[in-house]
Amino acid sequence: MTERIPKGVLIAGAILVPLVLAFFAYSQPGYFSSQPYLEGLLLIELLIAAVWMYRQVFFPVTLIAFLFAGSSLPVGGGWTVARWIVLGVGALVGCVMILKDHRYHFGLFHVIAAFAILAAMVSSAVSRYQSFALLKALSLLLLFLYGGTGARLALAGREGRFFAGLLTGCEIFVGAMTACYLVGLEVMGNANSLGAVMGVVCAPVLLWGALVSDNPSVHRRRIAVYVICMGLVFFSRSRAGIVAALVACGLLCLASRKYKLFTVGLGAVTILIATTAIAKPEVFSNTVSSVTSMVVYKGKDPALGLFASRQTPWQAAVESINNHFWFGTGFGTTDNGQDVGERLNQFSTNPGVTAENGSSYLAILTWVGMMGVVPFLFLVLALVAMVSRTLRWMFRTASLSHPAIPLAMVMVAGLIHAGFEDWLFAPGYYLCVFFWSMAFAFADVAPSAALSRLATVWGSRPVGQRVADIAASR
Repeated sequence: MTERIPKGVLIAGAILVPLVLAFFAYSQPGYFSSQPYLEGLLLIELLIAAVWMYRQVFFPVTLIAFLFAGSSLPVGGGWTVARWIVLGVGALVGCVMILKDHRYHFGLFHVIAAFAILAAMVSSAVSRYQSFALLKALSLLLLFLYGGTGARLALAGREGRFFAGLLTGCEIFVGAMTACYLVGLEVMGNANSLGAVMGVVCAPVLLWGALVSDNPSVHRRRIAVYVICMGLVFFSRSRAGIVAALVACGLLCLASRKYKLFTVGLGAVTILIATTAIAKPEVFSNTVSSVTSMVVYKGKDPALGLFASRQTPWQAAVESINNHFWFGTGFGTTDNGQDVGERLNQFSTNPGVTAENGSSYLAILTWVGMMGVVPFLFLVLALVAMVSRTLRWMFRTASLSHPAIPLAMVMVAGLIHAGFEDWLFAPGYYLCVFFWSMAFAFADVAPSAALSRLATVWGSRPVGQRVADIAASR
């Protein structure tokens, strides 16, 4: 953005801004000794710097803001409010930039998203908690606005650098989480959140990065980090995260014809299990019993079935759907028959008006009813269609070098995981922010019905080859 600002303005701002701040520090020292004011000033400075380099840094800043707000770190409380300011600024600036640049278009996917927002707004009018439901719908509006503008700008025209940064970020994140959990710090809040972010985002992205790399040292490093990532997924004991990661990574290997890697992986796991069973049968037996009890049945009685831990929220969701069949309970809310106080928390989930539904698809049907769920259904189906076209192209070409491929794997993992956890339409959750940001970017790069469109070129080189070259070199 700096190239559009005259140099004289930049120089004048660099001189005047410090002088103005010094004047206020001298004349109003109370503002600079108050923690809330200092935090607000730091946030403003962060936003100015992020807007200044909008395409390069605003997306990671947004993710970090939501990640901190959802973590158990001491800084998390302050980001509960700040994350919405960051998202709002990102959506506003993204709208201005994308409307000024006529290269970007809005297609069917964006129209369906707009109708989904309208359905969420309408559902708030019939909710017992109208103000809270409206705030939830507005937060979804901000997320979709940012996804349709800012997230697209972060990727368009700089796909190679974007995925190189994403791979580096995943490696750092896996390393940081490993260190934290080794010392006993559960920074993700709970095991399901750890399994979600590792299984939906890090595992498929890291495996793709390892497969696309031609540099032996980079390949070995990413494989090692991927193995650690999968270890964290299994450590979380999150069935949804484990299934999502295995399906996405398995599809990636099969569609790209990496049959040897797929077979070696299965063989290594089989050999490890068999060796353990032969060398230490008692330990193996105890491990199998523990895994079966804690992972498969989640500590419930096996006689109750595989999904015993999900039956209560699913039954509650079905009952709520029956009671509010056509228009739902209001977006992001659950009608428990009780009124809450007028002062609702505007920046985080209020336990008095929300409840666990056990599935994102049951949750959205509960919130907006049969009349309002149609655009959300078509939004999910549009993602499935784009993923299917990408997979067909992968099976046909065995290529890994197109930017649609890692995004398709994230979509696969996310849609599977969302069937067992209700985060897909929860805008305050960091995984929801990442998923829909990537979904809107995916709509730009996914293959169309005419597969020849994948041959789009930058200059004289195929887009996919450039992505592979930059991502593989980091």
